[in-house]
Amino acid sequence: MTANDFAHVKKALDEALYDWQQMQLTSGDDGAEWAERFERHFYEMIDELKKWYDSLEKKPTQFEELESMPEIEGISITLPGPLQLNFLTELEDIFDGFEKKSFD
Repeated sequence: MTANDFAHVKKALDEALYDWQQMQLTSGDDGAEWAERFERHFYEMIDELKKWYDSLEKKPTQFEELESMPEIEGISITLPGPLQLNFLTELEDIFDGFEKKSFD
């Protein structure tokens, strides 16, 4: 992935947002199924974002610089309010180089 190739991030974001929308419209087992799909796609988007960030030739030196990049602002604007804090936390981890381990 090149630094200019943000398409993978956008595709995963679109999937997560679709799942989020469906999750809001359903309940019970259907709602739980959409919630699981949303969580999977949200973290796939985070993984793609990390790949994109890692591919940048010139990385931001401050977190605020990363936050103000057009790509990141585009995600922030698109995400529903309840997801903002999760996104920012994940973004900080990416910036800080923190590697998460999955416990699925």
